Amino acid sequence: MPANQLAAAGARKFVRALLIERAGAPPATAGPGAAAISSELISDAVLLTSELVTNAVMYAGTDIDVTCRLEHDRPPAEGDGERRPAKVGVVLEVSDRHPARRVRGGVDARTGEPGYGLQLVSALAESWGVTYRRAVKTVWFRLEATEGDPGRISAVPRAEEARTPEPPLRPAHPHPVAPRGRPHKFAAEWADRGGPSFLAETSELLAGQLDQDMVTALTAQLLVPRLADWCAIWLSTEGGGVQLSRVWHVDERRITPLRAELERDPPADIVNTAGTPWPWPECAGAAPSGGSALAFPLIARDTEQGMLLLGRAGHLQMTDTVVRMVEDVARRVAQAVYTARQYTRQTTISLALQRRQLPATLASIPSVDTAIVYEPHGEGQTVGGDFYDVFPMGDRRWCFLLGDVQGKDPEAMSVTGLARHLVRLLAREGHGVESVLGRLNLAMAEESAEAVELGGEQAASRFLSLLYGELEVAPGVPGARCTVATAGHPPPLHMFVDGAVEAASDPQMLLGIDGGTEFHASTFHLAPGETLLCVTDGVTERRCGNWQLDDNDGLIEVMRDGMGLGAKALAEHVRRAAHDFGTGPVEDDLSVLVLQAVTPAAERRP
Repeated sequence: MPANQLAAAGARKFVRALLIERAGAPPATAGPGAAAISSELISDAVLLTSELVTNAVMYAGTDIDVTCRLEHDRPPAEGDGERRPAKVGVVLEVSDRHPARRVRGGVDARTGEPGYGLQLVSALAESWGVTYRRAVKTVWFRLEATEGDPGRISAVPRAEEARTPEPPLRPAHPHPVAPRGRPHKFAAEWADRGGPSFLAETSELLAGQLDQDMVTALTAQLLVPRLADWCAIWLSTEGGGVQLSRVWHVDERRITPLRAELERDPPADIVNTAGTPWPWPECAGAAPSGGSALAFPLIARDTEQGMLLLGRAGHLQMTDTVVRMVEDVARRVAQAVYTARQYTRQTTISLALQRRQLPATLASIPSVDTAIVYEPHGEGQTVGGDFYDVFPMGDRRWCFLLGDVQGKDPEAMSVTGLARHLVRLLAREGHGVESVLGRLNLAMAEESAEAVELGGEQAASRFLSLLYGELEVAPGVPGARCTVATAGHPPPLHMFVDGAVEAASDPQMLLGIDGGTEFHASTFHLAPGETLLCVTDGVTERRCGNWQLDDNDGLIEVMRDGMGLGAKALAEHVRRAAHDFGTGPVEDDLSVLVLQAVTPAAERRP
């Protein structure tokens, strides 16, 4: 078995699968009335296996073999005297395979130092209360369930197997097992030997967690049952109060009543000292027989993030060494919570700013259906380098645009909002399509020149491709009069009712390269049933090997395949075609704008 973290998972899977397979059908040799394998027996066997492998492999550096088998004690036949209850035993054997290590009396014969491989393993028996025996290089465990009482685990061995175990080292291992109703062991030696490994595991699990609820969930399951019967984590709120983020108990049935009890009496202040005694929740959710609890503050960057409570039945005793170790865990938790909150705050601000860069809705145009498909490429972004807008101008005129800023970084994203609002401002000042492009081009060129002047030749210039147009709807005239121009942008495609498709504008220079460039627009009538398709280069340049989607008029063919579809359906058809064209992920922002003139009858249709 390899000495890595996969070992414990593999051993658990093996033991669980074996026991579940045999749970419903005891062997025929066990005879009638054989004891059933209960779910509790399976859970305890899997947990014991996990601890055996974790301690022997991960913390003792020992290669081991784990063997699991079932032993059914057949009850006497009728007439053989008083019938005894049948039993089923789960036997786990752990053998040390280290080639140079012979553990005798707790001492490594090679080094003269204590051999912690099987010593760690065998010491588990005391906390579990199970029968075990130890040979030179083997530890043997047996868990039993009795007929008629499958939920009870018996520790009574068969006569020929009972023997006095050698005293184990104590404390046994860095991860104390906490089965139901069995005592915890807190000792300085445990913290000295297993503490660093436990802290390393804690740091690894919490690293990179950007959700504070996930941080508290992982923390609770790390600490229970290793250090306590139950754990509660309070987090501070912006209003100065506290909120109960996570409650965890070794017995999951007690989580809900424990949470209810803790929420009824929230802490007024966060403690300042690690290991401060805390009032025991007077409810069955913690433990019917009562117990004790300790509180640890969660502080990061000199700010209070919350408070950690650990509790268990009986008297919770922690040495100074263990308290310091839990305090180290609390510091890691506090830092993880702080990092998650900073990330959440920055993400919220970013999303709020991004939402302002795109219109909330598209303007409704009489006799023209509009639809937009917008997919930013950046992970976690709602806005990329592409942008769009459809807005009214008054006098039965509407403007539409679809643009793409060079680059995909946040700087490119900031240009999208600037360009969109500047176009709106210029249009409402009365500038036509050609004038809007000319003035926006001049503004982009001046900004690029200023960037180079301040940052040198290495400063990145921002170029912009734009498709911009106007629609004018005359009373009583079907369709709309369209004026459109493009600057460094894929030309819009005009599809007629007979399926013919042609480009609706001529290609022109990108905005921001030459401030003196003059632009011209094309004007045509968009009749009922005709469609204007506008896309960004994320669609036309979608790749499959050396081919692009728009090679050999590929986009025209896609548009013809969608003939007869409404505006929304056609936009989705083009989006799906772009995704299906290549086998890999889309590597650019993807935007599709569809303008479709409709007949008066279609316009009135619900």
